[in-house]
Amino acid sequence: MSARLDPAYRAAAVRSLAETEFDVLVVGGGVVGAGAALDTAARGLSVALVEARDLASGTSSRSSKLIHGGLRYLEQGDFGLVREALRERRLLLHRLAPHLVKPVPFLYPLRHRGWERAYVGAGVLLYDSIGGARALPMHRHLSRQKALELAPALRPDGLTGAVSYFDAQVDDARLTVLIGRTAAQHGAVVLTRARAVSLVRDGRAVVGARVVDLLSGKEYLVRARRVISATGVWTGELLAADEAPFHVQMSKGVHILVPRERIRFDIGLVTRTEKSVLFVIPWRRYWIIGTTDTPWSADRSRPTATREDIDYLLDHVNDWLTDPLTTDDIVGVYAGLRPLLAGRSTETTKLSREHAVAEPVPGFFVVAGGKYTTYRVMAADVVDAATRGLGRAVAPSLTRHLPIHGAVGYRELWADREQLAARAGLPVSTVEQLLDRYGSATTNLLSMIQRNRSLAEPLTAADGYLAVEVVYAVTHEGALDLDDVLSRRTRISIEYPDRGLAAADEVAGLVAPHLGWDPVTRQAAVDAYRDQTRTELAYARV
Repeated sequence: MSARLDPAYRAAAVRSLAETEFDVLVVGGGVVGAGAALDTAARGLSVALVEARDLASGTSSRSSKLIHGGLRYLEQGDFGLVREALRERRLLLHRLAPHLVKPVPFLYPLRHRGWERAYVGAGVLLYDSIGGARALPMHRHLSRQKALELAPALRPDGLTGAVSYFDAQVDDARLTVLIGRTAAQHGAVVLTRARAVSLVRDGRAVVGARVVDLLSGKEYLVRARRVISATGVWTGELLAADEAPFHVQMSKGVHILVPRERIRFDIGLVTRTEKSVLFVIPWRRYWIIGTTDTPWSADRSRPTATREDIDYLLDHVNDWLTDPLTTDDIVGVYAGLRPLLAGRSTETTKLSREHAVAEPVPGFFVVAGGKYTTYRVMAADVVDAATRGLGRAVAPSLTRHLPIHGAVGYRELWADREQLAARAGLPVSTVEQLLDRYGSATTNLLSMIQRNRSLAEPLTAADGYLAVEVVYAVTHEGALDLDDVLSRRTRISIEYPDRGLAAADEVAGLVAPHLGWDPVTRQAAVDAYRDQTRTELAYARV
């Protein structure tokens, strides 16, 4: 089936809600929900996914953008979690999403002689050995001089050396969107702006849900033999208080972006803080600096970074830098919420990142907790649980063998990128950027450029992106408004100081014909995005 999520696809998806009894209905369009829809469809079952906002609109677009086991979880004794995550890292790097998941080197600086090198070295050796052995180059012990050669911006005072190692990074929002597209390609109905407002029951058993199409306002009764909730920090929203199988505690993680030239590093940085882990991660033209780990109890849909969060990050990164950063260096800020399974500790840093699956009422299955890296395992576990007792044989999970949309043919196109660029009349660097965002689907964007050469032009106020990427977001990737395009199909909202305010009108002009917007609707979309963004900027005062 087609993986093209355009307005025509959405119209057909809405019609199917009332006409089909699905084997499985998935509520939630984050990475786990998209993964569950793909897992179900790949087993040959009928499945629909409904998401109240956009794919990856919550936590799945606001992570540290790392695919990793988590060194600190080794220290906490979560060996099983780390092993599982590193196995998934290997799959994503080499089979499932090589176009989106890339190796990234890190430096772990040392300030104490003797014991610290032995302690960190032992941990990184274990990290290299369990689950992900041979997936990436092994770690190296570095002298003080070699560490400063790789990271000249490091303060030399107190530095005794370093350990370097590899992990992986991903555009979290794009991977989630492409998992959703892969699910659609395998027959799943994927519908955003569709809110599940209540469960449909036969006695105590759940047999579907009432779903409101937020664009039309119409409510649909969606019949399903099983319903899966993969709603992250919204876990339990569809259940009565006494039915909730576990409590999810929200932890806020804040990240800032600064220009690459502002920190003279040739490698990323990772170190411990008194509360969490400090990362300095290379990301396109920027460094991502994070993260915080603090409880959050306010609006789940719009977690915001405060000045206190930003000062915390600046203070800790400046402890390592010869040339301290200031708020004037920050080009982007974002905040996300981790859905942690609540335990006895009141500190979110000490709560487990493991996941859990439960059936609190017959026919209704909940998956919560976990890490972005292990989304596929979480999805397979909840689908395994949900499909038991369907009355027919169901295949086991196949997703470890199923490449994500854009993966097949990516390596061949990468090897041929110079010729591809020459044929398209584009710089090689531009084609490389497209391949790393879209994989083998880059050929679709190049075909669009061939038909309309103006689409090869960079956006005036966001020159890291081409006009064709904006149009493709609505014609192929399910984007329905400016926030979808600027925040998740592209990452303009975090990569430019004004969060895309200057680009909003140009982007609206590009998508309007494809979304059927008249001039009034177009202006309303621009105004809505500007109001939302100015509120967020004012809150952080950056």
